[in-house]
Amino acid sequence: MKTPQILSIDTFLDDPVERARPVIDVRTPAEYALDHLPGAVNHPVLSNRERVLVGTLQSESGAFDANVKGAALVAANIGAMLAGPLADKPRSWDPLIYCWRGGSRSWSLAMVLARVGWRVGLLEGGYRSYRQRVVADLERLASTFSFTVVAGPTGSGKTTVLKLAGCGGAQVLDLEALANHRGSVLGAVPDSPQPSQKAFDALLWQALRTFDPARPVLVESESRKIGQLHLPEPLMQRMRSSSCVKLEVPLAVRIRLLRNQYPHLEEDCEGLKDRLERLVSLHPDKRVAEWRALADAGRWEELVERLLLEHYDPAYHRSLLRNYGQSAQAPVISLPAATDEALAAAAAALLREVPLDVGA
Repeated sequence: MKTPQILSIDTFLDDPVERARPVIDVRTPAEYALDHLPGAVNHPVLSNRERVLVGTLQSESGAFDANVKGAALVAANIGAMLAGPLADKPRSWDPLIYCWRGGSRSWSLAMVLARVGWRVGLLEGGYRSYRQRVVADLERLASTFSFTVVAGPTGSGKTTVLKLAGCGGAQVLDLEALANHRGSVLGAVPDSPQPSQKAFDALLWQALRTFDPARPVLVESESRKIGQLHLPEPLMQRMRSSSCVKLEVPLAVRIRLLRNQYPHLEEDCEGLKDRLERLVSLHPDKRVAEWRALADAGRWEELVERLLLEHYDPAYHRSLLRNYGQSAQAPVISLPAATDEALAAAAAALLREVPLDVGA
């Protein structure tokens, strides 16, 4: 019988050959949904309900009874895997298996698969070792890059300009895309929840690992939170000390860009009014009631203008002064119209403003 190979998280992540292996996460679907190794497939040896059942049995009847029940459930689930999703795997298949800490759950499947004859790897320390590596790397990676922060008030087209600059060859860290949120009380993406904090950290870590430290990284002037997710403190501090470029956009253009970006809010008036209600702690009741009345009347241009002038712009200017004070002397790029051509011109101007490499 082949013996499972024990791999450290560093060996797995840093060795291209090992990194190419198929990865099996044997934790419950609930654990897997919160976060998992990149590319991992979930084949749980215990379901969500079964894990709770075994844990309850251990607290009420002791470890032995829980082990008997757990072994029976795990054996049945592994048998179902071999008869189902693993049945057609070739002899050359070489999966890496992990659970929470590299304990009994991953060993249970690994020993059976090794007995079949496959070359099986076990991740030492399990998911916890991966999470520790992500956290440690985020601390380190933030200091290795030179960032250029693109600033501009709400509706100034920062996200679009950055995406176009990315298409033009720039390194762009799109924090809102990773967080699946546009960064305000109205910024939730319809029918698409944000990732968990751990999953967001992992997505951020994966993005940073792809960048070249010899070239600058463009990033939007985000605050500490994007929706319900927090930016790592080392990254936040690095961004706040970085050089800035400002987008200057007329109010009418910002209104048009926002209406182009958020058509779903106009289509769901009741949902929009519910979100506006969340601002009552920041504004007088009368003002929020007026905003809601504008939504009811379909007076979208006026509503967007008032939200910008009365809510978003004051908050933005306070945040910019507090977090990106260096932006006061930053070069300015003008965006005079809400057209594809104007956005492309702004992206081209941004690419001219940012040096080709850190030492330029």
